[in-house]
Amino acid sequence: MYILAIDTSNQALGVALVKDNEIVGELVTNIAKNHSVRLMPAIEHLMKEVDVKPEELSKVVVAKGPGSYTGVRIGLTTAKTLAWSLGIPVVGVSSLEVLAYRAKLSNNLICPFFDARRGLVYTGLYENNHEKLVLVKEERNTLFADWLDKLSALSKPIVFLSPDIQKNKEIITEKLGSNAVIPEMTYHIPKPSDLALAAQDKEIDETHMLTPNYLRLAEAEANWLKTQKDMQNG
Repeated sequence: MYILAIDTSNQALGVALVKDNEIVGELVTNIAKNHSVRLMPAIEHLMKEVDVKPEELSKVVVAKGPGSYTGVRIGLTTAKTLAWSLGIPVVGVSSLEVLAYRAKLSNNLICPFFDARRGLVYTGLYENNHEKLVLVKEERNTLFADWLDKLSALSKPIVFLSPDIQKNKEIITEKLGSNAVIPEMTYHIPKPSDLALAAQDKEIDETHMLTPNYLRLAEAEANWLKTQKDMQNG
């Protein structure tokens, strides 16, 4: 049976089919277009290309964020709908962990991050422990400059991975010097097949209880809550 992996949590849209730890098919586009319009056609195209029928799916795996508020919701809604309609389990995996898989074979610490605007990032710190990625510093939404100061204090080589690596390269090398390890650009785009592998040891989620991993409220929601609080205190 096949595992369908879905990632629309950031700019890249990715879907993959994996069977017995082998990649049967994978589709990734790294373009800023409407994921809500493109996701189902991408899934249908991939399944048609490799001749897999919906009833042959045994699990759906989805990147649950952090990342784009809209992108995360699109991925989760699609994955939960497919899992519910097919009667199969769904598993949510952190989008940061999926990106960290790009450097899974490294013996260094791994720092995946996504731009969260206004100098903030979504990030965490991972390491390879006996062929498994382990979170060593919890995921957070934080000022990137402050985060880099904390990492610099570790005095260890750290692999940095991000679709936004180019615009952050200068500050990373400025803060960490020779301890900053920055791979070639192809390693900075998460792969949905890595998502499927990352989900292997994860517990099955209750389909209707699987929620996004935003790490912070969307700006509109945060502003609304602040307004409500101000009105109550006014």
